[in-house]
Amino acid sequence: MSVDLIRFIIFVAILGGIAFIALTNERFRPYLRKNPAVAFLLGISSGFPLTLLVATLTFWLAKVGLDTTTIGLAVMVGIPYTIKFLWAPLVDKLHLPILTKAFGQRRGWLFLIQGLLVISVWQLGATDPQPGHLGPFFVWALITAFLSATQDIVIDAYRIEILEEDEFAHGTAANQFGYRTGNLIAGAGTIYIASQEGLGLGWALGYGLTSLAVIPAIIGALWVGPGKFVDRYADVAGMKPGQWLTEAVINPFREFLTRHGAFLILGFVLIYKVGDAMGQAMLSPMIVQLGFSDLDYISASKFWGFGALIVGSALGAPFILWLGMGRALLISGLMMMFSNAMFMLLAATGNNYWMMVAAIVVENSTSGIGLTVFATYLSGLSNIAYTATQFALLSSFAGVGRTFMAGPAGWVAEKAGWIGFWGFTIVAAVPGMLLLWRLWSKGYVVEGVRQAVGVDETKLKEPVGGLRIAGFLMVLAGLVGVLLSQQLEADAMWLYASLACFAAGSALAWKRKALA
Repeated sequence: MSVDLIRFIIFVAILGGIAFIALTNERFRPYLRKNPAVAFLLGISSGFPLTLLVATLTFWLAKVGLDTTTIGLAVMVGIPYTIKFLWAPLVDKLHLPILTKAFGQRRGWLFLIQGLLVISVWQLGATDPQPGHLGPFFVWALITAFLSATQDIVIDAYRIEILEEDEFAHGTAANQFGYRTGNLIAGAGTIYIASQEGLGLGWALGYGLTSLAVIPAIIGALWVGPGKFVDRYADVAGMKPGQWLTEAVINPFREFLTRHGAFLILGFVLIYKVGDAMGQAMLSPMIVQLGFSDLDYISASKFWGFGALIVGSALGAPFILWLGMGRALLISGLMMMFSNAMFMLLAATGNNYWMMVAAIVVENSTSGIGLTVFATYLSGLSNIAYTATQFALLSSFAGVGRTFMAGPAGWVAEKAGWIGFWGFTIVAAVPGMLLLWRLWSKGYVVEGVRQAVGVDETKLKEPVGGLRIAGFLMVLAGLVGVLLSQQLEADAMWLYASLACFAAGSALAWKRKALA
């Protein structure tokens, strides 16, 4: 029996034992309810397109002999995911003829987008990209990315609206499990179907069959019903275009940003996982430099690490119920923060397989807990009157911190060495913890999972005014500029101009009284 097979058997036995023990505990039993099960099905359909567009697609392009520059351009299909909050108001407020009446707002949009997504994925697989003939390929890739990002908008909102209070965290974790299952289907599954070393059915059929991963969400949506979607203006017949635009576009942002502590909350969302993100960015380079073999790293990362991530994600839900949201955020943040000390030990120990496994397991299990807690917190911040728009904005905002504030990681590792680098990631997490403590002490983090309840009609009926509308538009333009600066490899002036636009828009929109 090979060493790798023994490691795999140990891994499966441990994971199976943990799952069996967990399901005998009442804090884990909500995972077996209908709504969390549907959240899992929604996650499968949400998780497969992005993997098709990034990991699987770049593998395919490399196989047909395209150069790395062209492959790098393909990564730009991720742009719609970055700026999806721009059209999220339409998903929230635009009624679809026939479909909305028959299935409700969320399911109507879901079924429409999924039908179009199946068509676009089939067409993408059939484009046969070759050097000098990439036009149709890039067109269908962008269409697929847009539809996939829109599906995410719908699914995130629908998931938030179907879950009850006592299963909210479990449903969020189940959705994460489903998302990773969708990743696996679209990654290893599609390549196995298409590759000559697998079934050998070709890329067109591989992509086409993978598009059927929309079916779990369809089954789940038909099973669970329309959810708790709230439309404050169900009858729009007498509404003027300006009134509709104010309700659909301005009010989701205004409702959030007029809450007590809104800017402190946004700051926390921005920096909470910076230390963790810096560590993730530099883990693989350190492993290579320490001389570990590829197979050792794959077994430690893909088996032990994946299992630890799933276990940690599952623990996140009872963790919230046990501690309450404020303590759960604080303790999971501290756990993620100090888990990086394991990599300091690994850097000091050197090439030791089981030390690497221990470090990855500790880091992934704490990250899994933190992922569930943070995703539940973000979901709870979204008011169900504007679920799609607010969650799309918050998730994009969280991505700014992971993308930009983790940028200096390579420079720190080069200057401080690996032990010093991992120590720095611990220190980098301190501001997020201090800001969380400030939020919690001022009562801006409530113990329940739903952080937003109701809509303050008085504030939303105040006149907006031309300057405030201009301010909102500048904020959106600045945020889009910041989010796209790295993907477009723009120079520093682009980033500084975007930040200036964001700051100036904030001053106009929220520091002035409404002016006509």
